[in-house]
Amino acid sequence: MPSFGPFDVTVLLDGIFEAPAERLLHQAGEAARKAAIAALPQIRIPVHCFLLRGPAGTVLVDAGTGPSWGAHLGHAWAALEGLGVAPADVTHVVLTHIHGDHALGALDGEAAYFPKAQVIAPQADLDFFSDEQAKLALPEPRRGGFTITASLRRAYGDRFRGAPPGEVLPGLEYIPLPGHTPGHSGVLVGGALLLWGDLAHLPALQVPDPDLGVQFDLDPAMAARTRHALLPRAAAAGWTIHGGHTADFCRVEKAGEGYRLSA
Repeated sequence: MPSFGPFDVTVLLDGIFEAPAERLLHQAGEAARKAAIAALPQIRIPVHCFLLRGPAGTVLVDAGTGPSWGAHLGHAWAALEGLGVAPADVTHVVLTHIHGDHALGALDGEAAYFPKAQVIAPQADLDFFSDEQAKLALPEPRRGGFTITASLRRAYGDRFRGAPPGEVLPGLEYIPLPGHTPGHSGVLVGGALLLWGDLAHLPALQVPDPDLGVQFDLDPAMAARTRHALLPRAAAAGWTIHGGHTADFCRVEKAGEGYRLSA
């Protein structure tokens, strides 16, 4: 189990998510999009969350899907049980953003799965997904974050709160990475490990080509700009990287005019 600053970090695999490659987007236009689809017949990505044990307590960064997305996902609960971590042992759930594969695992139906935990979300996401006008402006299939936010508020009451960029808990910091959602944020652990959420759903492809995106991004153009801005910052800082859909711990390094991931 690797350590970063005062935290021991365990990666929890919630399952594998699959989607057709037609969900790909490209900022360069339709020809670039079709070329990406031809090179990747199907999107097949891991869904991770992270168990952190340190001075802040027993912390989850993201919580997986719980049973809401079917039997191929929702395995983080069993992984926690296998590590001897009971739901009541979890002191905090820090969400990178409010999407189902990151937040639904904090819910057991309409009840709190973690009975003693505080659930923390980026303030900009909490504000957006609490805004009825923003909800009505989106098509029905893109409104899941609003339903999840309302459910978390009912289940956790005043134990569900937002946090601005900067320190979330001692040793944990929100780094704004907007685009996927308005408040989408990475979590910097011990100043050394960046858990970058859904900055890249297909890191091996999107790090060399940050303009490649997916339809899951609420603002694909902003998500691409965020990738362009974050990659040189991560390389310069020497951060270790992991994320919701990243295969393993890695680093961002310069490669010619762009960037790549290295072990």
